[in-house]
Amino acid sequence: MGTVVDAAAKKEANGSLADLNPTVVFVLGGPGSGKGTQCANIVQHFGYTHLSAGDLLRAEIKSGSENGTMISNMIKEGKIVPSEVTIKLLQRAMLEGGNDKFLIDGFPRNEENRAAFEDVTKIEPSFVLFFDCSEEEMERRLLGRNQGREDDNIETIRKRFKVFLESSLPVIEYYNSKGKVRKIDAGRPVEEVYESVKAIFAPKNEKAD
Repeated sequence: MGTVVDAAAKKEANGSLADLNPTVVFVLGGPGSGKGTQCANIVQHFGYTHLSAGDLLRAEIKSGSENGTMISNMIKEGKIVPSEVTIKLLQRAMLEGGNDKFLIDGFPRNEENRAAFEDVTKIEPSFVLFFDCSEEEMERRLLGRNQGREDDNIETIRKRFKVFLESSLPVIEYYNSKGKVRKIDAGRPVEEVYESVKAIFAPKNEKAD
């Protein structure tokens, strides 16, 4: 284990992630598609490190660093955090993680994110895990999760769907054209969805029966 960490520390000094030659899987899906639950399963069974772009940005803001203050101000002003900022946080987390297999969740959010990630890191994902779920089902799940003023919730939820469709689908289409999208029918029960996830990851880690 130490060797991987030492290697990561050396790579950090050079600032080069490509030398680590990590396996990167982008995890995309609409709000309520069950990405988080399945990522936890993949981490547990297949030894990946789960990185959420949103969590990294929130952690940076909490840290009170200069970078965190800048991110916080941008979010307050309703601006989008530049791709490079998010990518640097992802890069740092990967180099410090002491692993070479990563699930990157909720990123890239749009084509600009995608192009910037490949440009900055010189890494292409091994594949994109796309949790495909109908809006009706995602809406039902999200409303079940947060009881309350349903109108507000439905409105907010539908806005999030719209943003996801407009910005993330072009990313999925791009990788699909390269044969890199593994689409999962995420409208089924959790256990069934995981069986499909397992079928994608297992052959790389263990002999499939």
